[in-house]
Amino acid sequence: MKMLAYGLVTGFLFGFLLQKGRVLRYDKQLGALRLLDMTIVKFMLSSVMVGMVGVYLLQDLGLATLSIKSTVLGPVIIGALLFGLGWGLLGYCPGTSMGAVGEGRWDALWGILGMIVGAALFAEAFPFLQATIYNWGDLGRITVPQILGVNHWFIIPLFIVGAIFLFRWLEKKGL
Repeated sequence: MKMLAYGLVTGFLFGFLLQKGRVLRYDKQLGALRLLDMTIVKFMLSSVMVGMVGVYLLQDLGLATLSIKSTVLGPVIIGALLFGLGWGLLGYCPGTSMGAVGEGRWDALWGILGMIVGAALFAEAFPFLQATIYNWGDLGRITVPQILGVNHWFIIPLFIVGAIFLFRWLEKKGL
């Protein structure tokens, strides 16, 4: 029950930050899809940086254990295409559609309904997918530090510095 409470609190906090970051706005979503407004990209990249530091710090302190799943190209590519198609048609991604409903934009309910139907179809098709698509391009349980043979604390600062340079470049371009 305690873990559910943590999930609920962090979900509300994430929704609050989505709203404050103005990434729930349709114009921001459309701007991201058209590569004209990088607000959402910057928001998510910031989330990745904070999460990356937090997860590896918790792991190194022995407070968490990483459970890395296999990188399988088939489902990743097909899932990314479906995600992009849904985002492009609706104008919201899954997280922002929930936040948009929270702001009273009822059009996002169509996306939530689509996610529920898609999850049900996925559950029904999973045995077939597991026997086919889930075998296309299985690279195993890999991480960038493992591929490069270095400690993750070598990669993390490089990623953060690269992201900061990207942020500055995007700001100079007015994106």
